[in-house]
Amino acid sequence: MILAQNDYSIRNSGVGGVCMMSNRWRDEQHSSFINFISGFLSSNSFRLNIVPIAPDFIFNCGGVSVASIFMINYDCNNPGPIFSRAEKLKNQFGHLYVVAILPTKEQSDSFIHSHLRYGMDISRTTFVPALDLEMGFEKIVRIAHARGVCKRQDIVSKLQAERERSVQGLDVFLRVVSSIPHVQTHDANALFQTIGSIEAIAKASKESILENTDISSEKADVISRFFRDPKFYLGPKIS
Repeated sequence: MILAQNDYSIRNSGVGGVCMMSNRWRDEQHSSFINFISGFLSSNSFRLNIVPIAPDFIFNCGGVSVASIFMINYDCNNPGPIFSRAEKLKNQFGHLYVVAILPTKEQSDSFIHSHLRYGMDISRTTFVPALDLEMGFEKIVRIAHARGVCKRQDIVSKLQAERERSVQGLDVFLRVVSSIPHVQTHDANALFQTIGSIEAIAKASKESILENTDISSEKADVISRFFRDPKFYLGPKIS
């Protein structure tokens, strides 16, 4: 089985996923190449499903879908069909790549000229040349993997930002609630864990506070009065 020499980073990135292969595309390929694809995907933590889909491949990786057209035999004399197909599919998929096997200079030059002639929008469809089948499929997998890693990093960054906001919010909460006369930081923590926001505490009755926390009756009464009696919460804090 042929494997990419530098596939270690994919296997150990923690980002695998599902590869959907077009059954029509599969039927047009040699069995040895399908075996290579199956082995390559398995070694890089991708599960292969054969399904009737419009692109040749769709990768679901790290929460993002990446579609690919894998052009095995580029015909310099008839380039229109592949560009027409890409034009049609680009409106269906947010991430669409066309990987073309172009082993000769003639094919490469023809492909570039045809790309310009058909006016393909490079912001919507990315065309990727490759010299052979194995290299082409490796590029497809690496593109999907890179998209998945970026997506996961974006999610992690958002979670970290949300956590920082939560920590900051908790700090504000504790400072506000512990400013209530006789209420200590551990009391504020108990209120946060059981009742929640400052708004919820302001609406909570003395009975509700006693029922949901281990705060004493005297403190529960102070907390309830603090949010209801202007003379109380506008007055000086009791030391």
